[in-house]
Amino acid sequence: MQKSLVEINVHDLRGWAKDKHKTVDDRPYGGGVGMVLMVEPISKALMDLKTPGFKTEKTILLTPRGKVFNQKRARQLAKLDHLILIAGHYEGYDERISKLVDQEISVGDYILTGGELPAMVVVDSIVRLIPGVLVKKEAIVNESFTQNLLEYPQYTRPEKFRSWRVPKILLSGNHKKITQWRENKALAKTKKVRPDIITLS
Repeated sequence: MQKSLVEINVHDLRGWAKDKHKTVDDRPYGGGVGMVLMVEPISKALMDLKTPGFKTEKTILLTPRGKVFNQKRARQLAKLDHLILIAGHYEGYDERISKLVDQEISVGDYILTGGELPAMVVVDSIVRLIPGVLVKKEAIVNESFTQNLLEYPQYTRPEKFRSWRVPKILLSGNHKKITQWRENKALAKTKKVRPDIITLS
Protein backbone atom coordinates (compact mmCIF):
# COMPACT_ATOMS: atom_id res chain seq x y z
CA MET A 1 0.00 0.00 0.00
CA GLN A 2 1.38 3.40 -0.95
CA LYS A 3 1.39 5.77 2.02
CA SER A 4 2.51 8.93 0.16
CA LEU A 5 4.22 10.23 3.29
CA VAL A 6 7.29 11.58 1.51
CA GLU A 7 7.97 12.98 -1.94
CA ILE A 8 11.60 12.96 -3.12
CA ASN A 9 12.63 14.75 -6.31
CA VAL A 10 16.07 14.70 -7.92
CA HIS A 11 16.92 17.71 -10.09
CA ASP A 12 19.67 17.99 -12.70
CA LEU A 13 21.40 21.33 -12.18
CA ARG A 14 22.11 21.54 -15.91
CA GLY A 15 18.46 22.39 -16.41
CA TRP A 16 19.27 25.87 -15.08
CA ALA A 17 22.45 26.43 -17.10
CA LYS A 18 22.25 29.36 -19.51
CA ASP A 19 24.56 28.21 -22.35
CA LYS A 20 24.01 25.59 -25.03
CA HIS A 21 26.52 23.23 -23.42
CA LYS A 22 24.58 23.25 -20.12
CA THR A 23 27.67 24.31 -18.17
CA VAL A 24 27.40 24.29 -14.37
CA ASP A 25 31.09 24.42 -13.45
CA ASP A 26 34.16 26.42 -14.44
CA ARG A 27 37.86 26.84 -13.66
CA PRO A 28 38.63 28.56 -10.34
CA TYR A 29 39.83 32.16 -10.31
CA GLY A 30 43.41 32.32 -9.13
CA GLY A 31 44.25 28.92 -10.56
CA GLY A 32 44.09 25.49 -9.02
CA VAL A 33 43.19 21.89 -9.76
CA GLY A 34 39.68 20.85 -10.75
CA MET A 35 36.45 22.65 -11.52
CA VAL A 36 34.15 24.72 -9.30
CA LEU A 37 30.34 24.72 -9.26
CA MET A 38 28.98 28.05 -10.48
CA VAL A 39 26.70 30.20 -8.37
CA GLU A 40 24.29 31.28 -11.11
CA PRO A 41 22.71 27.88 -11.98
CA ILE A 42 22.21 27.10 -8.28
CA SER A 43 20.68 30.50 -7.64
CA LYS A 44 18.22 30.00 -10.50
CA ALA A 45 17.39 26.48 -9.32
CA LEU A 46 16.63 27.66 -5.80
CA MET A 47 14.37 30.43 -7.08
CA ASP A 48 12.32 27.81 -8.90
CA LEU A 49 12.37 25.12 -6.22
CA LYS A 50 11.59 27.23 -3.18
CA THR A 51 7.91 27.73 -2.63
CA PRO A 52 5.79 29.84 -0.26
CA GLY A 53 3.38 26.92 -0.01
CA PHE A 54 5.44 25.30 2.74
CA LYS A 55 5.33 26.59 6.31
CA THR A 56 8.83 25.35 7.12
CA GLU A 57 11.58 25.04 4.53
CA LYS A 58 15.36 24.92 4.61
CA THR A 59 18.11 24.76 2.01
CA ILE A 60 21.20 22.79 2.97
CA LEU A 61 24.58 22.66 1.28
CA LEU A 62 26.44 19.37 1.73
CA THR A 63 30.09 20.22 2.28
CA PRO A 64 33.06 18.89 4.30
CA ARG A 65 33.25 22.19 6.19
CA GLY A 66 29.66 22.00 7.43
CA LYS A 67 28.50 21.01 10.90
CA VAL A 68 28.71 17.25 11.31
CA PHE A 69 25.36 15.58 10.73
CA ASN A 70 24.00 13.59 13.67
CA GLN A 71 20.77 12.14 15.02
CA LYS A 72 19.80 15.40 16.72
CA ARG A 73 19.98 17.28 13.41
CA ALA A 74 18.10 14.47 11.68
CA ARG A 75 15.22 14.87 14.16
CA GLN A 76 15.18 18.63 13.60
CA LEU A 77 15.11 18.32 9.82
CA ALA A 78 12.43 15.61 9.93
CA LYS A 79 9.99 18.21 11.26
CA LEU A 80 10.31 20.41 8.15
CA ASP A 81 7.72 20.53 5.40
CA HIS A 82 10.27 21.04 2.63
CA LEU A 83 14.01 20.42 2.44
CA ILE A 84 16.35 21.25 -0.43
CA LEU A 85 19.76 19.54 -0.45
CA ILE A 86 22.55 20.83 -2.68
CA ALA A 87 24.97 18.05 -3.55
CA GLY A 88 28.33 19.49 -4.50
CA HIS A 89 30.70 17.95 -7.00
CA TYR A 90 34.03 18.55 -8.70
CA GLU A 91 36.69 20.47 -6.75
CA GLY A 92 34.21 22.55 -4.79
CA TYR A 93 31.68 25.32 -5.19
CA ASP A 94 31.69 29.08 -5.64
CA GLU A 95 31.85 30.60 -2.15
CA ARG A 96 28.86 32.82 -2.92
CA ILE A 97 26.62 29.75 -2.94
CA SER A 98 26.95 29.64 0.84
CA LYS A 99 25.01 32.92 0.95
CA LEU A 100 22.01 31.20 -0.64
CA VAL A 101 21.60 28.41 1.93
CA ASP A 102 20.35 28.11 5.51
CA GLN A 103 22.83 25.50 6.73
CA GLU A 104 25.98 23.66 5.72
CA ILE A 105 26.19 20.00 6.71
CA SER A 106 28.95 17.40 6.57
CA VAL A 107 28.45 13.65 6.96
CA GLY A 108 31.97 13.14 8.33
CA ASP A 109 35.60 14.10 8.24
CA TYR A 110 36.47 12.53 4.92
CA ILE A 111 36.24 13.51 1.25
CA LEU A 112 33.97 11.94 -1.36
CA THR A 113 33.80 12.45 -5.12
CA GLY A 114 30.48 14.25 -4.83
CA GLY A 115 27.61 15.11 -2.55
CA GLU A 116 25.20 12.52 -3.90
CA LEU A 117 25.99 9.87 -1.28
CA PRO A 118 25.85 12.36 1.63
CA ALA A 119 22.46 13.51 0.30
CA MET A 120 21.23 9.91 0.34
CA VAL A 121 22.49 9.46 3.91
CA VAL A 122 20.72 12.60 5.10
CA VAL A 123 17.49 11.69 3.30
CA ASP A 124 17.42 8.14 4.66
CA SER A 125 18.08 9.20 8.25
CA ILE A 126 15.36 11.86 8.07
CA VAL A 127 12.67 9.87 6.25
CA ARG A 128 12.70 7.02 8.78
CA LEU A 129 11.84 9.54 11.50
CA ILE A 130 8.68 10.74 9.79
CA PRO A 131 5.61 9.31 11.56
CA GLY A 132 4.12 6.40 9.65
CA VAL A 133 7.22 5.52 7.62
CA LEU A 134 8.33 2.72 9.95
CA VAL A 135 5.71 0.13 10.85
CA LYS A 136 6.55 0.23 14.56
CA LYS A 137 7.06 3.71 15.97
CA GLU A 138 9.04 2.19 18.88
CA ALA A 139 11.79 1.39 16.36
CA ILE A 140 13.10 4.96 16.53
CA VAL A 141 12.87 5.27 20.31
CA ASN A 142 15.27 2.67 21.69
CA GLU A 143 18.17 2.99 19.27
CA SER A 144 21.65 4.43 19.19
CA PHE A 145 22.01 8.21 19.63
CA THR A 146 18.34 8.76 20.55
CA GLN A 147 19.17 9.37 24.23
CA ASN A 148 22.82 10.32 23.64
CA LEU A 149 23.71 6.68 24.18
CA LEU A 150 24.57 3.75 21.95
CA GLU A 151 21.99 1.00 21.81
CA TYR A 152 22.24 -1.89 24.27
CA PRO A 153 23.51 -5.33 23.05
CA GLN A 154 20.96 -7.43 21.17
CA TYR A 155 20.72 -11.23 21.00
CA THR A 156 18.57 -13.82 19.22
CA ARG A 157 18.61 -17.60 18.62
CA PRO A 158 20.47 -19.82 19.17
CA GLU A 159 20.82 -19.45 22.92
CA LYS A 160 24.34 -20.86 22.68
CA PHE A 161 26.77 -20.45 19.78
CA ARG A 162 30.22 -21.98 20.25
CA SER A 163 31.10 -20.92 23.79
CA TRP A 164 29.06 -17.72 23.65
CA ARG A 165 25.76 -17.70 25.51
CA VAL A 166 22.90 -15.23 25.62
CA PRO A 167 22.98 -13.40 29.00
CA LYS A 168 20.69 -15.21 31.45
CA ILE A 169 18.87 -12.03 32.40
CA LEU A 170 17.38 -11.81 28.89
CA LEU A 171 15.87 -15.28 29.33
CA SER A 172 14.41 -14.54 32.76
CA GLY A 173 11.15 -12.93 31.68
CA ASN A 174 11.66 -10.22 34.31
CA HIS A 175 11.06 -7.11 32.19
CA LYS A 176 12.01 -4.67 34.93
CA LYS A 177 15.41 -6.30 35.42
CA ILE A 178 15.88 -6.62 31.65
CA THR A 179 15.21 -2.91 31.20
CA GLN A 180 17.72 -2.05 33.92
CA TRP A 181 20.31 -4.41 32.39
CA ARG A 182 19.85 -2.80 28.98
CA GLU A 183 20.22 0.71 30.39
CA ASN A 184 23.41 -0.27 32.23
CA LYS A 185 24.87 -1.98 29.17
CA ALA A 186 24.02 0.96 26.90
CA LEU A 187 25.76 3.37 29.26
CA ALA A 188 28.78 1.10 29.68
CA LYS A 189 29.18 0.61 25.92
CA THR A 190 28.88 4.32 25.25
CA LYS A 191 31.42 5.19 27.94
CA LYS A 192 33.84 2.69 26.41
CA VAL A 193 33.61 3.48 22.69
CA ARG A 194 31.86 6.86 22.36
CA PRO A 195 32.26 8.85 25.59
CA ASP A 196 32.00 12.05 23.54
CA ILE A 197 28.25 11.68 23.02
CA ILE A 198 27.24 11.17 26.64
CA THR A 199 25.28 13.94 28.32
CA LEU A 200 24.11 13.29 31.85
CA SER A 201 21.29 15.30 33.42
